[in-house]
Amino acid sequence: MKILITGSEGQLGWELQRQGQLFGFEIIGLDLPQVDITNIVQVEKALSAYQPVLIINAAAYTNVDKAESEPDLAFAVNRDGPDNLAGACANANLPFIHISTDYVFDGQKKSPYIETDQVSPLGVYGKSKEQGEKMVRSRTEKHIILRTSWLYGVHGDNFVKTMLSLGRKKKAIKVVSDQYGSPTSAADLAEAVLTIADLIISSSKIIWGTYHYCGQGITTWHEFAKRIFEIAGRQDAMKMEKIEPIKTIDYPTLAKRPLFSALDCFLIEKSFGIKAKPWQQSLKVTIDRLFSSNIV
Repeated sequence: MKILITGSEGQLGWELQRQGQLFGFEIIGLDLPQVDITNIVQVEKALSAYQPVLIINAAAYTNVDKAESEPDLAFAVNRDGPDNLAGACANANLPFIHISTDYVFDGQKKSPYIETDQVSPLGVYGKSKEQGEKMVRSRTEKHIILRTSWLYGVHGDNFVKTMLSLGRKKKAIKVVSDQYGSPTSAADLAEAVLTIADLIISSSKIIWGTYHYCGQGITTWHEFAKRIFEIAGRQDAMKMEKIEPIKTIDYPTLAKRPLFSALDCFLIEKSFGIKAKPWQQSLKVTIDRLFSSNIV
């Protein structure tokens, strides 16, 4: 079965390609410059050329702060791109899996967000992703929107790799301690996405709609950083001696971020049998992979 993945060079796209063959799929990975999802002509040509049975959109503009100064580009990629892909899927009667984010929420809730909670994004990035969700829902019934959070992996830039880099250069850092969420391994997310894809292809009883998937458990960026250095320190001589907790107000950024964005993953387990793994367990697996592959 041939699956087309857009955004194939990103954290998730790379993992989807790596794991796709384990599921028995023929994976067609496309990214810039092969296809620009904001260009409907290029999207339609790609579908015509490769004739996939399903499309997964892992392409996104993800620079949360830079989006504030590049709103047109952020909306083009995160809203118009999914609109083009979903429309093309509808025309070709293909199922569509689209990846979204916890940043569609404002962070005012004190318990994990469920799929039907009111969205209220704070910044350009979150607003553009929320608009992308709307476009997908309006263009095709046969869609799965999968929201995730705090993504990291062995490929690309992310918080874990940034911390490991700093750990070799600095003895002390400051990390925000009042933003709560659920770290998610790109490998785990890819497995969840491909499991859904497999079920879509093999079954006619799919409950289309929006789902949440993230690492099991809730933490802060500060506690996340501490666990990174705890695990990495067993394998590497880190210089890091002090990880100072600070408040969001003391670490100003261009974009406002939700203070609480943990996601409830009950629905995806109920509908697809996919159970989230503890974030601490998946973090160790990722760090082990990074060191064994000499990536960091």
